[in-house]
Amino acid sequence: MNASTLAQQAYAGAAAPLRTSRDTEYKVFARITHRLLEAARKGKPGYNELVSAVHDNRRLWTLLSADAADDGNQLPDELRASIISLAGFTLEHSQAVLRKKASAAPLIEINSVIMRGLRSGATT
Repeated sequence: MNASTLAQQAYAGAAAPLRTSRDTEYKVFARITHRLLEAARKGKPGYNELVSAVHDNRRLWTLLSADAADDGNQLPDELRASIISLAGFTLEHSQAVLRKKASAAPLIEINSVIMRGLRSGATT
């Protein structure tokens, strides 16, 4: 199962937000994803911007993972596990991006899929 499939499953049927409104979650993902995309498009000259965006993306996924792992989280267990799995992949892949061993494209793809899921289920 690839990262995109996991991302689609993670938010495909989610009815409840993690602990914030879907709109707020969407905006955070959109802001970080835009920064990742813009820095990646710049190539080598955008590396410092990429580092900053990857750092913020890692913070976001660390928070999502911690929230999903919390005993008080009301999301279904399968969804919580998917979020934690995606977070693990994202954190690991981020290291490769920072070492210039991998592209930021999978991070952008995962975030984009999550954003589509948040937007499709938005009730704000």
